[in-house]
Amino acid sequence: MKWESVIGQERACSALRSAIARDRVAHAYLFHGPDGVGKRAAGLAFAQTLLCTGEDAPCGTCNACTKTERLIHPDLHVLIPQPNDAKADEVQERVRRLAEEPYATIDYLRRAKLDEPGSSSSKQIQYSVGRINDELRRIMSFRPVEGRFKIAMLSDADLLRKEAANAFLKLLEEPSARTVFILTTARPDRMLPTILSRCQHLRFDRLPAELISNALVGRDLVAEAAAETIARMADGSFARALDLAASEELMAARGEVLRFLRGSYQTWSAADRMAEQIERISRQGREQVKFILELMLGWIRDLTLVRVMGDGAQIVNTDQAEEIRKFAASLTRADPDLMAQLVEECIGRLERNANARLVLTVLSHSLHDAMRGLPASHLTEPLTDGV
Repeated sequence: MKWESVIGQERACSALRSAIARDRVAHAYLFHGPDGVGKRAAGLAFAQTLLCTGEDAPCGTCNACTKTERLIHPDLHVLIPQPNDAKADEVQERVRRLAEEPYATIDYLRRAKLDEPGSSSSKQIQYSVGRINDELRRIMSFRPVEGRFKIAMLSDADLLRKEAANAFLKLLEEPSARTVFILTTARPDRMLPTILSRCQHLRFDRLPAELISNALVGRDLVAEAAAETIARMADGSFARALDLAASEELMAARGEVLRFLRGSYQTWSAADRMAEQIERISRQGREQVKFILELMLGWIRDLTLVRVMGDGAQIVNTDQAEEIRKFAASLTRADPDLMAQLVEECIGRLERNANARLVLTVLSHSLHDAMRGLPASHLTEPLTDGV
């Protein structure tokens, strides 16, 4: 993983390369920022540079570089949080895919089943104290086998359980010579302050849509026409862009959004057709319903931008610009802020295991009122003493 493969993040990458050049590599680093923006990619490029035995590190051709790229170097250890019953061969497959594509969504938290995007699990995903002691503490106490450094990278380090975090803290307090720890997280606020204080912090920012679009086209993942739309939908995350580009359901889901908004705007004269759509959406599973609603939020955002800025608005759904303009022209009394709040509330209800068909039905009625400038109540109302 050469530095050129890291998308953007020039400030963070420059700081890491400078530390190597000045021989001032820190004992521990915390890479923090949104998911999918390149924290792991930069960490692997950093590790490859530290372990490279060529003259111009990382050379990409020496034995150390090729082993690092395949994540089989004996002095590089990559850990991901996992459920207690995770099978070793499945964990290895996830790490192998990470070697193939450092931006890939391979963790159990965001993809319970590796080949099923959007799959979720009720199992607890974490680092246990046993794993820290068995897989990290013992190994990192030894001298490097082949390279100048011994490196460990922990993804989603905020998922260290209290006991595991304390065990890991001892490693940071009593470091062996030439060891480097790279911790990545999108939630540093959930980590022990004592761990945070012993790390050098590097912030990773959301990626501009243009960089994501160029990367998608440069890797021959999608056509240029689709790349711009996917890049804007990705919200600064190249990992999300990869998932969207590979999603066969994406175009169908975007069609569902448009039909749902159109049907909700009508006066329910076509109630049977709307009920059929709600039934069809609700059968697709909770995660897919949430995905459709997230796309709907993007559509409503575009609607707001077009109403305010006209044709010059930088919308996400560029290929649906004409439909968005028609909506904006028709919904002169609509309250887009309220529409967005209703959809967000719907997502929240689904996350708390509400019935998808019932919530979508109420959402449609509420959106109907919001689009026509009528007072729209929340999806559910709290009970009061007078009830």
